[in-house]
Amino acid sequence: MKSSLHEREIVVAGGTGGLGQACVRLLAAEGARVFASFATNAERAAGLRDAATVIQADLTRPEDRARLLEAAPSLYGLVIFAGMAARSESLLEESLAVNFTGPILMAREAAARLRESGTSGAIVLIASMQAMAPFPGSTPYSAPKAALVHAARVLAKECRGPGEVRVNVVSPGVMEAGIALDSIAAGKYQPYLDNRSIARYGHPLDVARAIRLLLEPDNYITGQVLTVDGGLTL
Repeated sequence: MKSSLHEREIVVAGGTGGLGQACVRLLAAEGARVFASFATNAERAAGLRDAATVIQADLTRPEDRARLLEAAPSLYGLVIFAGMAARSESLLEESLAVNFTGPILMAREAAARLRESGTSGAIVLIASMQAMAPFPGSTPYSAPKAALVHAARVLAKECRGPGEVRVNVVSPGVMEAGIALDSIAAGKYQPYLDNRSIARYGHPLDVARAIRLLLEPDNYITGQVLTVDGGLTL
């Protein structure tokens, strides 16, 4: 049997990173037509050309967001991984642009296109466990991600009802991929294993499967946050 995502057009913004690649490949394996964007790392992006149409785009630039959406004329779904690690308060404004403003504007523009075309589609934004619980020293990164969570729920409420566009958020915990790798290597999260708060660190496929659930055309979920952290923030 064909997947319910077969031939559906899905844009995965920031899809060439460690978590994004797992999502792109899972969707492509189900026959979805995937359009994956990258901001700067062209070499890493080239490795996904067997699974997706790869496009360079900076979500903080309106023209790049428009070009990325126009690449999928029959858009059904949007997943936004785009973001940056920000550990210094000097990076707060840049973090707001990359982790909040660009992604939420992209989501709102995609929702408008879906509604104009009469498509009951799905949007999934990627936040962080740091948006769900307070971690000391995390303000430059966690505050924009927390804002993203709230704005996503506002958009979900605006788009609910007949012909709805479903908008949800996935908040990953400590993943063995992407920006968490340096912190894992430095032992930052080892206490969570030592005190048995979590059984293991997360895998990219853990996040990809959560996203896949929220992209299912017949699901009954909108305006929600799914925290994929193995219980770390409990």
